[in-house]
Amino acid sequence: MASMRIGFISFRLAGTDGVSLETAKWAAVLEQVGCECYFMAGELDTAPERSFLEEKLHFQHPEIKEIYRESFGSTTRSAVLTSRIHEMRHYLKARIYEFIKIFEIDLIVSQNALTIPLNIPLGLALTEVIAETGMPVIAHHHDFTWERKRFLRNCVWDYINMSFPPHLNNIEHVVINTSGQNQLALRTGISSTLIPNVMNFELGPPPPDEYITNVRSDLGIADDELFILQPTRVVQRKGIEHAIELVARMDRKAVLGISHASGDEGYEYQMRVKEYADMMKIRALFVDDIIQETRGTTEDGRKIYTLEDIYPHADLVTYPSLIEGFGNAFLETIWFRKPIMVNNYSIYATDIKPKGFRVIEMDNFISKETIKTANKVLNDRKLAREMADTNYALGLRYYSYGVLRNQLKAVLTRHWGDLKLESDT
Repeated sequence: MASMRIGFISFRLAGTDGVSLETAKWAAVLEQVGCECYFMAGELDTAPERSFLEEKLHFQHPEIKEIYRESFGSTTRSAVLTSRIHEMRHYLKARIYEFIKIFEIDLIVSQNALTIPLNIPLGLALTEVIAETGMPVIAHHHDFTWERKRFLRNCVWDYINMSFPPHLNNIEHVVINTSGQNQLALRTGISSTLIPNVMNFELGPPPPDEYITNVRSDLGIADDELFILQPTRVVQRKGIEHAIELVARMDRKAVLGISHASGDEGYEYQMRVKEYADMMKIRALFVDDIIQETRGTTEDGRKIYTLEDIYPHADLVTYPSLIEGFGNAFLETIWFRKPIMVNNYSIYATDIKPKGFRVIEMDNFISKETIKTANKVLNDRKLAREMADTNYALGLRYYSYGVLRNQLKAVLTRHWGDLKLESDT
């Protein structure tokens, strides 16, 4: 087992997006039990000696973006587009073989690259490599084609049906929620293993250090203001209007801090959020300029914080998402033992809520009961602490590294037989 070399392949493995975060957690757990992990992507922040950078794996690469643009929104594919897809497939296939050879990979873990068609040539290339080598593969699926409206009108259904995901005997499919598991089986006949997202509940978050002493003042939050944290990007499915409404209707001196910008999904919704905050007469802070992936200093000399630096200072976390594949921000909040207002989105309702978590809940709109509960929690520190302790204990039980380790062991055993992991000795 100590010699097993696992190769992770994705569009990017860098930053704080859900796929990159979960890949890092999987790698940490696998290395704890004796595996060696290597990484191939179009953007990487992994150790250089274990990294294989190929920029054309990234969905933001100009050639890949152009293929994507021509593939969606139309139902007829030009012969030129077909040729370009296959030329790129051929090139990426050779690069994947090179990655496998250089690092002597025993098992591939595809992180969403065989799930969502952001890079069609990559999916085709990876499928062919898997079919030709017969090597064991774990396809970790985060969000499927049918879950995003923008993918439903296209001229590449043949490629999507072939590779997103492929139906091959040597692939073990892993999904992050029961809806994905059910739909994958219903639509493709593919069975899968459910492994939810996790946090290191065994260890807990790092204790606050001197660096974060001035977080509130650096964010522009007064001593007598409550700090309500919205720890997401500004994209429409996050439902940030509901967080704004909650802050406005609680009738307390409070500020809403939004941690991340809209990223690659445009700024129209961000302008809508700003306008709505003005209409509701609340102070909404867009602080993505000083919340980054690593600590540092801005060009004008201000401190840059990570999101982990910010959580300890929040009085309440809002998570009013309309759609989520799982809910990393939910796990982060209970990891930091903070009260949370959460929308009853479908995956929360089916997979998370039944575990017994204690939250301030909304069901697609802010009700009087939501506001009443939020104020009660903010007024009663003992109640807030009891809720946080209950949630942490449930996180440790259902969403810990130990749970992930046991589930990955079961998946690997199906390929490699009864492994004697270092954690068993």
